[in-house]
Amino acid sequence: MWAAIPYGVVARLRAILYDWGWFDQRKLPVPVLSVGNLTLGGTGKTPVVILLVEWLLAQGKRVAILSRGYRRTSTDRYLLVSNGERLLVGPNEAGDEPFLMAQRCPKAIVAVGADRYELGDWVLERFPVDCLVLDDGFQHQGLYRDVNLLLVDATDIEGLAALVPAGRLREPLRAAARATAIVITRADAPAQVTEVCRKLKARLGFIPDPIQAVFRPESLVSVVTGASQPLSWSKGKTALLCSGVGHAGSFRSLVERIGIRVLDEVAYVDHHAYTRQDVESLSARAAELRAELVVTTEKDACKLVSLLEPTDSWWAVRLSTSVTVGEDRLKRLVLGMGNRLKAESEG
Repeated sequence: MWAAIPYGVVARLRAILYDWGWFDQRKLPVPVLSVGNLTLGGTGKTPVVILLVEWLLAQGKRVAILSRGYRRTSTDRYLLVSNGERLLVGPNEAGDEPFLMAQRCPKAIVAVGADRYELGDWVLERFPVDCLVLDDGFQHQGLYRDVNLLLVDATDIEGLAALVPAGRLREPLRAAARATAIVITRADAPAQVTEVCRKLKARLGFIPDPIQAVFRPESLVSVVTGASQPLSWSKGKTALLCSGVGHAGSFRSLVERIGIRVLDEVAYVDHHAYTRQDVESLSARAAELRAELVVTTEKDACKLVSLLEPTDSWWAVRLSTSVTVGEDRLKRLVLGMGNRLKAESEG
């Protein structure tokens, strides 16, 4: 616990300097929506970003997603993953999450770079964009955002306990006060949601009723061919699981709820870069278990496809996001972002 004190001091000081105006917060000429979290590990940012971008695209907005591209192999300062018409680079160059978002939102521009303000400016010079969506942007305070969404995982109450390196908090819990709205993800169990709310209120004194969202399996998609099967097709089948995500336990629970019999699982670190040796080892283990399927996540699938044979029965679970509490409020926040610029231009 003592090891987290210096980290907490630096994080708090940085936030204070932004609050006092010692660090500049720059604005871009279009509305900016940020989706982020306070913890290391998966809170479901990618499926939430996909949902919000789909809402914006359905309204006829021209959307660009800006991401850091964590663990990407490309060293380009700015990298265009998709121009809104086609994918331009692979998952290793782009990073697995930006690549997946580009796959799932083919009409959105997707770009990666460390400095989100400079990246946004670079994109706006090249494309007519109506709004920008920041993936994992909560700590990126150098860029002004019109809507600042904070995701908190209902199944990971321990993640809120302590700062890195003693725990998984990137910032003190009181930093949640910066959020325009708090979205509690994996909010399937009311008792877990209540406990998260209690923890947040103890630190902040008061929070508006959080928006709640759940991730539901939609279908199974062949990693090799992209063909889709309904969930009922997999019920009762045996499987080996493999994943390189921030919350492997949630992935296993989700697969078991589908009705798949999990014989074993291999959990790699988040953003794992798969090798042919990994695939050979996993295939050997599946054969040893006589597993009918190897089941993975969509994020992992995009990195595995080039390593598999046409006959491999590897499947990814496609998720959809459902906002179960506060959907109208979230839609008003997200779809009403343009009102700030309209008011400023009329003022």
